[in-house]
Amino acid sequence: MISLSRWPVVLAPAFTASSIFAADISSLNIAVTSDWNTGHNGEITFTNTGDQPIEGWTLSYADGSTLNQAWNCQWTLESGRHIISNLSWNETVQPGATISVGFGADGPFQTDFTDAMFNGEPVGVLYNGEDDGDDGNDDGNNDDGNNDDDGNNDDGNNDDGNNDDGNNDDDGNNDDDGNNDDGNNDDQSSGCIGDADGNGTVDVDDLLLVINDWGFCTGCPGDLDDNGSVDVNDMLVVLAAWGACPDVGPGDKRIVAYYIEWGIYGRDYQPADMPLDKITHVNYAFANISDDGRIAIGDPYAAIEKSYPGDTWDQPYRGTYNQLNNVLRAEYPHIKTLISVGGWTWSGKFSDVALTDTSRQIFASSCVDFIRMYNFDGVDIDWEYPVCCGMGSNTYRPEDRENYTLLMAELREQLDMAAEEDGRDYLLTIASAGGVDKLENYELAEIAAELDWVNTMSYDFMGAWDLSLTGHHSPLYPNPDNPSPNPNVRNFYNSDGSVQPWLDAGVPPEKIVMGVPFYGRAWGGVNATDAGLFQQANMVPPGTWDDWSSGATGINDYSEIAEMIESGGYVRMWDDVSKVPWAWNPNAHGGHFISYDDPESMQYKMDYINDLGLGGAMFWEVTCDREEDLLNVIHQSLSD
Repeated sequence: MISLSRWPVVLAPAFTASSIFAADISSLNIAVTSDWNTGHNGEITFTNTGDQPIEGWTLSYADGSTLNQAWNCQWTLESGRHIISNLSWNETVQPGATISVGFGADGPFQTDFTDAMFNGEPVGVLYNGEDDGDDGNDDGNNDDGNNDDDGNNDDGNNDDGNNDDGNNDDDGNNDDDGNNDDGNNDDQSSGCIGDADGNGTVDVDDLLLVINDWGFCTGCPGDLDDNGSVDVNDMLVVLAAWGACPDVGPGDKRIVAYYIEWGIYGRDYQPADMPLDKITHVNYAFANISDDGRIAIGDPYAAIEKSYPGDTWDQPYRGTYNQLNNVLRAEYPHIKTLISVGGWTWSGKFSDVALTDTSRQIFASSCVDFIRMYNFDGVDIDWEYPVCCGMGSNTYRPEDRENYTLLMAELREQLDMAAEEDGRDYLLTIASAGGVDKLENYELAEIAAELDWVNTMSYDFMGAWDLSLTGHHSPLYPNPDNPSPNPNVRNFYNSDGSVQPWLDAGVPPEKIVMGVPFYGRAWGGVNATDAGLFQQANMVPPGTWDDWSSGATGINDYSEIAEMIESGGYVRMWDDVSKVPWAWNPNAHGGHFISYDDPESMQYKMDYINDLGLGGAMFWEVTCDREEDLLNVIHQSLSD
């Protein structure tokens, strides 16, 4: 969604020959998209049902909900009248196109929006796509506040939690379609509420289908509002959604992207740079844990303070949170966002948070408050790691294994309670260790039962922290030639080895989302035998984003690795056993060995996911694949 904005008074633009009048607007539809104890979010939509484009638009009304913010528009309040006008990008509304304007408001949803005008002409008002408000003062008798049947193909801004919205599906029951369905007419292939025949376009054929099904009818395609009767309300739904259905994103498997908060700085990768049309879920990395055991913003400037075009000083919050959770939702309504807590650096307090009933309740409650405040769809816990093996400064306890499950159970309970109160679904996931030895410190079946799904970190199996041996950091299968003295490294430190323990524990495959890397790990000073594979090294080479604080990391973005190979200085090698490549340059850094994934190895991994019926793919992280070479393979393989 475009940014929340308050602007000076905006006058209605001058009409041109192609300007539209009220006769070309069937109605304004005003719907609540989510609500809570002290406020709600809503959406105003209108469709150009004429045969000429609109060139600039202004709508206004009196009374109604007490707005405190708006997005996809310029908004101001003058003398008790709300004035909402286009931004530059949605100024022109082609015939059949629908415009959506989002808003946040205090208190409960109101159904007394009066004296509605569009480009200076009176226009009717509908509430939640149901009641015909020709006088602009609908009585709201059928408004249940749950955004049912709003005729707007689910706005993606906090789904209504009714049936099948692409959020409630991630329960391991293999019904997650990622297509943002709103629960109405699940047989529609397009997922667009007005598209009665499911062909991806709302047109005269859909009107004829509604007419053909007219009357009492349960489960009929023409019953678009799913109330057991095909009537004028269903016809209004068709008219409100007229035209091509919006792109609802990828298909029935999850494509989970990690977005790094610090990407806004040196990488200059803003939320809008994400190819969200190829992604289903965004895990925002990371939130921290405060000294009192509550979730805490990692970088306040990046998260809620940084100004983007259209932001104003008096918004509730700005920054990447607003861009991701409010601004971008209009264009990509299928996207679900989760705040990821912890990570390698900020996992030190998890053991304390998970220790007691009280500490678990406090943390879970803070997470619920956090996602409500910033409009996330859920929480992703990235505890690296319970019992052992993360940063040396972390707190560890043997009972972390059981306490991790108890922490997830508490989060699940509180998220479900909030979901019922808010009329939307909230997701709970974890990023799990990839190493089989670390997975022994999880109650695999028990913890998975509390989660919507598990993201396996099926990477970082080898790296330059060990200079004694190069190797693949994310092989699909083990290579028996690996001479590592550690049997786990030789046999189980691979993608297959990170997935099988969950399956062996009885976790449904659709609850397992396999992680893949969009970066490589490198060694320097490598012996040239076998083009550097399984050889000794003597240094950590530089990486893509090294700076004075990190020093040499040996971590390279896939985009940089691809450029290295294209330059001719590096040779791409292939391990047909592990099904992954590596890059080799005998001259750079005394022998430069880079383990990475490319489109060929990614295809093998996607085939593996499909063959096992896994729930999808997760990747770390989105800024590393600027040309989308790897993401394209994932999207094409999992979204069919």
